[in-house]
Amino acid sequence: MSTDLILAIDQGTTGTTCLLVDADLQVRARATREFPQHFPQPGWVEHDPGELWHSVLAVISEVMRASGVDAARIAAIGITNQRETSLVWERHSGAAIHRALVWQDRRTAGVCEALKADGHEAKIRQRTGLVLDPYFSATKLAWVLDHVPDARARAARGELAAGTIDTYLVWRLSAGAAHVTEPSNASRTLLWPLQGGGWDRELCELLRVPIEVLPEVRPCTARFAVTRDVPGLPDGVPIHGIAGDQQAALFGQACFAVGEAKCTYGTGAFVMLNTGERPVPSQHGLLTTVGWQIGERTTYCLEGSAFMAGAVIQWLRDGLGIITKASEVEALARSVDDSGGVILVPAHAGLGAPHWRPYARGLISGLTRGTTRAHIARAALEGIALQISDLLLAMAADTGAPLRGLRVDGGAAANDLLMQLQADFLGVPLARPTMLEATALGAVFMAGLGVGLWPDTTALSAAWKEDRSFTPGPPTPQRSELRRAWDRAISIA
Repeated sequence: MSTDLILAIDQGTTGTTCLLVDADLQVRARATREFPQHFPQPGWVEHDPGELWHSVLAVISEVMRASGVDAARIAAIGITNQRETSLVWERHSGAAIHRALVWQDRRTAGVCEALKADGHEAKIRQRTGLVLDPYFSATKLAWVLDHVPDARARAARGELAAGTIDTYLVWRLSAGAAHVTEPSNASRTLLWPLQGGGWDRELCELLRVPIEVLPEVRPCTARFAVTRDVPGLPDGVPIHGIAGDQQAALFGQACFAVGEAKCTYGTGAFVMLNTGERPVPSQHGLLTTVGWQIGERTTYCLEGSAFMAGAVIQWLRDGLGIITKASEVEALARSVDDSGGVILVPAHAGLGAPHWRPYARGLISGLTRGTTRAHIARAALEGIALQISDLLLAMAADTGAPLRGLRVDGGAAANDLLMQLQADFLGVPLARPTMLEATALGAVFMAGLGVGLWPDTTALSAAWKEDRSFTPGPPTPQRSELRRAWDRAISIA
């Protein structure tokens, strides 16, 4: 029997998606399962690892049942994951010692401020390409080790393992046989030097994360482990491709050439631009990060993140009750010609790049007696698009080259009004692929390359298909005034 299928696990912030894809990139089956978010205090965001793991098992089972194919045909498993979200677990049992701290969690902002005050940020940025912010993994891991009784002593005795979600999933999928990750996730911890060479011992000591709890790092298309005791799957299926979700989306969008960029509109919105084999230091508040490592070759990227994108729409639904379903927001926003002077800054979880203000908070300005829920809905879409415009303007400044176009994906990329607003604010065309799940597709591509299902990235570029393009409209005085109002509002958020 031929092994011609890839099982992709896309473990995201609010749910897990699983795809079964064949060598012709036809999706044989798809399943998604949401899991709870936990908010113990304002600014704290946690996931229960057991709930997360059960969502993974549920979608694997559903996909295999729906596809009706023999699981022996699976050539490999690819994994992509929410980055920076981190946890610590027991080596002997696999049980987490605390809930996972999610990338949105801001509880270590004070720790980061103290490290900045002590003059450590420049060194961290120079070595890792990252800013000193609670977004990243290291201060989260240190917090867990500090706040769970006896955790540091247990870590010293070799009883604990730590990592990002990819590492935890491989541990569970392999029944504890492998404690591994790859450079795109490692580069998001504040502990991995951009030029490679292994975990940075000095940074581990500074940020108080014992190097002994960290995983082995392998290239993205390496053989990481094989399955063992996973319901619905045979033992021995290789896990052969891993990348953090945004790097996987860039890979799935076939942005293999220097200067190509994508934006993924998920819970947050994430822009990445391929800078090739040379890391480009940012002078405009962006991140320099590993895109992927294939064999001995590493590709680097510039990245900017907006913490709230699709989450803004969820907030309109769940927090304000302006809509009852996320899909209603486009029609509501289209029912008015403009936002009526309303500006919505989606800083509910602080501001990421290029501002990096963890204590910023969401802001709505310009309200009048004539403001309706439609104006607020349109302002929310504009706020998402304007955040992305800020990021891409910063990228153009760092690279010295104007943006030529942008590939878009993620759930909110299905919103035609949002995409048109984005094209208008950027002044460049947008290309939306037929498969919006570019993150999962990136995991498919990497796993397939790892087992030889596709020979090289040229074959993957040929497989990328466009669904629709969005051409920017001509500049208008109204758009210029909106941009000025946005700049004023974001400065005080």
